[in-house]
Amino acid sequence: MSSNSAQIVLVHGGFVDGSGWQQVHDLLSADGYPVAVVQNPTLSLEDDVAVTRRVIDAQDGPVVLVGHSYGGAVITEAGNHDKVAALVYIAAFAPDKDESVNTLIADPPPGAPVPPILPPVDGFLFLDKDKFAASFAADVPSDLARFMAASQVPWGVNALGGAISQPAWRDKPSWYLVATDDRMIPPPAQRAMAERAGSTVTEVAGSHSIYVSQPKAVASLIKQAAG
Repeated sequence: MSSNSAQIVLVHGGFVDGSGWQQVHDLLSADGYPVAVVQNPTLSLEDDVAVTRRVIDAQDGPVVLVGHSYGGAVITEAGNHDKVAALVYIAAFAPDKDESVNTLIADPPPGAPVPPILPPVDGFLFLDKDKFAASFAADVPSDLARFMAASQVPWGVNALGGAISQPAWRDKPSWYLVATDDRMIPPPAQRAMAERAGSTVTEVAGSHSIYVSQPKAVASLIKQAAG
């Protein structure tokens, strides 16, 4: 790859940090793509967008901006950055103008699994540790799923409440990977958001942690967007 090929910027979701992207990072790096991983504090959408924009600022070519889960809300706003050429949603929220994660999860489809989010404490959310694997990481090796449950990042209620001012997918091409066994964001909701955004869609059997369990499928879609 030449040095001016697409730069990949990976944005994690709620309850987790950027280390979950390690296998995707390694696959893309091996193919010659420069990769940066954003470490968002997930305290507020506004702050996460600012952190993400600083990483985009540091890239020296066109950026493919990738978001998992809540990271989709972050890239929907941060993706308006001039350097961003394409957006990739991995089992992610893709809010429209004035929408937030809260508005998108307010009306779950009938029969959809309810994520085991505990009541907020001091303005932060966690998933029930005992139910984390089944809901968030059902196809991840059990020791890793246990570690993910034990190392949860507190998700600030202000991050879920942050509304989009200008959805980047209205002006930029997007790709969407639907995780068909997702028990956090129902697959029908993923398909609806992808369709609304006009995304190029691929469906892969996997849990909400598909970016951990199916890194090759995720890296493959990112390379499509970078192409």
